Amino acid sequence: MKIIVFGASGDTGTYFIKYLFENGFTKENEVIAVGTRKTTKFELYKIEYLQLDITQKNEFEKLPQSVDAVVDLAGMMPARMKGYEPQRYIDVNITGTLNILDYCRSANADRILFTQSFGDIKEYSEKNPLLTVNLPRRFAFNTDHTIYVMSKNFAVDMIKNYHELYGIKSFIFRLPSIYLYSPIDTYYADGEPRKIGYRLLINRAIAGEPIEVWGDASRVKDMVYVKDFCQMLYKALFVDRDSGYYNVGTGVGTSLLDQIQGMIDVFGTPGKKSEIIMRPDKPNAPQYIMDITPAVEELEYNPQYDYLTMLKDMKYEMYNHIKNGGGGYK
Repeated sequence: MKIIVFGASGDTGTYFIKYLFENGFTKENEVIAVGTRKTTKFELYKIEYLQLDITQKNEFEKLPQSVDAVVDLAGMMPARMKGYEPQRYIDVNITGTLNILDYCRSANADRILFTQSFGDIKEYSEKNPLLTVNLPRRFAFNTDHTIYVMSKNFAVDMIKNYHELYGIKSFIFRLPSIYLYSPIDTYYADGEPRKIGYRLLINRAIAGEPIEVWGDASRVKDMVYVKDFCQMLYKALFVDRDSGYYNVGTGVGTSLLDQIQGMIDVFGTPGKKSEIIMRPDKPNAPQYIMDITPAVEELEYNPQYDYLTMLKDMKYEMYNHIKNGGGGYK
């Protein structure tokens, strides 16, 4: 099998390339990593890395003319956008996806795997935290995330069109927050840089500083680890199906209080544990549980990381990165 992974230079792409090789994707299988940034991180796996702009159709001439599967992890998202330039969502998420689909067709790709935001159904979670796969789209039209969500929805519709018109097998993965360790601990909110929330809490736990629990501490969130998401992608490469639509998650909710306590237990220093301060007067955190039934039944997906196991593995990844002199998270 020959596969191309677009968006390979991002955090999720890096973990997925590693997952492929940890699960036997070596000699008889060829992986080509594609991304927008210069990097040498894939030399460890002795695979080809191509720097490519998916918004430019002529750039695809760099790619092989025949491929079995395409994994599309590329995309412009609010968390990586300084300021607010909605045209970039159109260029990358719509034009870029169309260019990838045309490449799939010309290269006779058997299938495409694509990642979508769960922003198209997230608003249901305030009434019922369980988000099922087939909920009708419902999202706000008055935020700076609106065009992002719309661009991802349109990309999904284009993929369905190419599936119906040209027979390209399609597998869509709807993503909530994916938890992982990365040396980058900032993101953009409303176009301004901020510390990633859970990284800020982990840093406070490491330092033994007090941690506030805002709002209703019993509200639950599906805390899915990047390595479980990689398992789901990996299985979709080989499944004998024409298409699939999957929520990415564990199917289990972890309360906000348990989230905070877990960070203190795993990352805290013995004898200097953080004090938990309840702040019910503060705003509530989001709540949601992703229904993973289709992924379990169709892909035989079996989440391997509960919340505490995830935190322990993140801690291992973090300290391994520090031990290696900050030279990469392998």
